[in-house]
Amino acid sequence: MRVDHVSYACRPEGLAATTEGIADQLGIEPVKGGVHPRFGTRNMILPLTNHQYVEVVEVLEHPAAEKAPFGQAVRARSQAGGGWMGWVVEVDDLAPFEDRLGRRAVPGHRVFPDGRCLEWHQIGVRGLMADPQLPFMVHFDSGPEMHPSQARITDVGLAGMCIAGAPERVTEWLGAPVETALDQLSVDWRYPAGTPGLLSVSFTTPDGLVTI
Repeated sequence: MRVDHVSYACRPEGLAATTEGIADQLGIEPVKGGVHPRFGTRNMILPLTNHQYVEVVEVLEHPAAEKAPFGQAVRARSQAGGGWMGWVVEVDDLAPFEDRLGRRAVPGHRVFPDGRCLEWHQIGVRGLMADPQLPFMVHFDSGPEMHPSQARITDVGLAGMCIAGAPERVTEWLGAPVETALDQLSVDWRYPAGTPGLLSVSFTTPDGLVTI
């Protein structure tokens, strides 16, 4: 169990401009992702070190976006102005989460420009929508060489997060100490005066620490 990526919902200026704004702050050249047909979304990727990445995601005018919780979550966050939507934990086995939540993980995929297909299963987006401090869980069915972090070599890494929420609540959600998932990341937990959720993310860069 480890933090796999952080998701940023597109701002009104659109996917490319939103991604470029973050990329410029981090000194990373973004990578085109692709469409998630099942969710009615598309993304761009900012690869990081340590098998992690930033996903900038945009909802599409597509029927799938109206039905899929992920599409609904992206739309809601973008309509609120965009920004950090949440954090995602990679796990070896989704079965314990399926048993605890009483539903099955849903498959996802996107096709690379060269025709290769990245496939995964995910669960917990409904929890994120109800309580945005909570991560959702993902398991990649494709090999590690297909992981989005491998799209480009970079020297920028994920350093930490500021979350409006309580570690005890996230521990309960994960069924394991939240520190297990966070590993070496620094997290500033703040009691939410308003809506809980991911407030900011910090990165190590050649020019020093950058917080977005």
